[in-house]
Amino acid sequence: MKATKAQKQETVTSLAGRLSRSPTLYLTDFTGLNVAKATELRRRLRAAGIEYVVVKNTLARRAFDAAAVPGLLAHLAGPTAVVLAGEDPVAAAKLLTEFARENEKPAIKAGLVEGKEVSADQVKRLALLPSRMELLAQMGGALQAPMAGFLGAMQGLLQMTVGALEALKTKRAAGAAS
Repeated sequence: MKATKAQKQETVTSLAGRLSRSPTLYLTDFTGLNVAKATELRRRLRAAGIEYVVVKNTLARRAFDAAAVPGLLAHLAGPTAVVLAGEDPVAAAKLLTEFARENEKPAIKAGLVEGKEVSADQVKRLALLPSRMELLAQMGGALQAPMAGFLGAMQGLLQMTVGALEALKTKRAAGAAS
């Protein structure tokens, strides 16, 4: 069944809206990915809040133009899926790279991270970075460590002061007894 002009326009409008809301996106070539594997990939991505959209390249071009997505038009050739990664470019890169390592597909073509085009190799390097939550936890730990050290030093100083006062009290009590 052939899509009508109105259906195609609706697809373009819908994709353009999603593109404009996603600061990070990746293009993949899903050649050779059977339905079961494609469904598994979609499920994994959806669980992480990431969209996986398969659309004809001509409609994708129109949506990219409508959403003012720079630099990726040259990569819209052959079977292409758009991965709308949202705010966290690392999570989507990790999932795509891990899935491609397990299944040898899909091939990552290119991406766009906060308005800057990235190559497939750069996407794979992004996958090696800690996730946003891991980075926040590391930063929290780094900020907490000096405070914990300061607290420990203050507690040690307090114990030394109490020890000195106890020694002074003992000395005075011994001096008063004699």
